[in-house]
Amino acid sequence: MTSESAERAFERHDAFTPADDGYDLTTTPFDVRATATTTDDDRAAFEVTVRLPTLDTVVADEAVPPVVEDGWYDTLALRLADSFDPTKTVDHEEPAVERRAGTVAVTFSYRSGRAKTGVEDAKVLAEFVEGTYVQGLIPGYDYEEPAGDLLATATNGGGGGL
Repeated sequence: MTSESAERAFERHDAFTPADDGYDLTTTPFDVRATATTTDDDRAAFEVTVRLPTLDTVVADEAVPPVVEDGWYDTLALRLADSFDPTKTVDHEEPAVERRAGTVAVTFSYRSGRAKTGVEDAKVLAEFVEGTYVQGLIPGYDYEEPAGDLLATATNGGGGGL
């Protein structure tokens, strides 16, 4: 496989659009950037980074106490350890989860022998982050975008509250 194969797979996938340094996922409100390069053994090495706002950033009209923010972040990071469970990828590293200045960056690194599978798994991983994020929103707060829309969609689509 060549990196051109992965590029073609990204370009053929209707959820990704080309960007200067990779491909953006259009099915989530979070900033998702995916790239692929060729490894020495002719597989594609994928990297997917999902950037999402911290809890304090999306809570409207009040400050989230640091102990709540830290607990929310720690729980998110623990839940994201299972991100590869719904993928077809078996050759992967643990997700890297970092918090800086109101943003959490989740980076996935994995390898795939099939470009199409690797690209589909990029979407699955980003959607897993989105779902995990929504599950971690704490009741009792009013949320601004994008959390407010995600929570409303989850509540309406799920037939009830979280």
